[in-house]
Amino acid sequence: MDPNSKFKRWQSFARVIKKRSGTFAWCAGGTAGVALIAISCVGVSHTIFAPPSIPGATFVGTESCEDCHEKINRDFKTADHAKLVAKGPNAPDIGCEGCHGPGSKHVESGGAIATIVNPGKSPEACFTCHVDVKGSFNLPYSHPVMNGKMSCSDCHNPHKGSAHKGGGTQIASMNDTCTSCHVQQKGPFAFEHEATREGCVTCHTPHGSTNQKMLTERNHTLCMKCHFQDQGGSASSLNVGGRNHAGYVARGTCWTAGCHEGVHGSNVSSHLRN
Repeated sequence: MDPNSKFKRWQSFARVIKKRSGTFAWCAGGTAGVALIAISCVGVSHTIFAPPSIPGATFVGTESCEDCHEKINRDFKTADHAKLVAKGPNAPDIGCEGCHGPGSKHVESGGAIATIVNPGKSPEACFTCHVDVKGSFNLPYSHPVMNGKMSCSDCHNPHKGSAHKGGGTQIASMNDTCTSCHVQQKGPFAFEHEATREGCVTCHTPHGSTNQKMLTERNHTLCMKCHFQDQGGSASSLNVGGRNHAGYVARGTCWTAGCHEGVHGSNVSSHLRN
């Protein structure tokens, strides 16, 4: 295909995206523009959505938000969400208003609460982009975000640093996010479950699961991911810790059959018994 013809096709495609989304910034500047289109559109696996809407309000730009929210603006440059901010006249609604909706009424009213979208009160603002997470919250076992008892910001930092509280390499502080609510699971314990060192998400899916307690696997299958040992026994044996557990698994899960109920840790038994 002729390179000029191919480039024109990308231009046409960009105009369509811009028209449909109202947020896409296109730079018809040679092959760099083509690469931007390829990464931004072809590489995206979900639909491009418009920002939240507020009846009668128009976009005023992030600069207007900075007048009152100076600290948030100062810290936002460190936030994961800052990577989503687009610049230029074709993207006036990408920035603060990409999550909070158009801010003209908020500015005119001097900051009235009802004139702006608060994602902390309305998870739908987050679900605009995080569509897969919304699906997880509709699974049988999930954190109570959909009914308003929790918000995404209870576990995530939208305006500063890593979007995951305690994220990065600090696994202990990441666990602190969970144990701020799940106090009994925090310890310290005389005999800890080593899996907790790897983080709560080793065993739990925080947004939602088809398994009870939001577990990543069902029944003893979860434990077998780490604890299975095959020491040359028969085909029917299930050797764990030098003992055949084949007869035990029929009684129930490892933590409900009266064997290892102290699954997060124990103060009385190295075998995690209470």
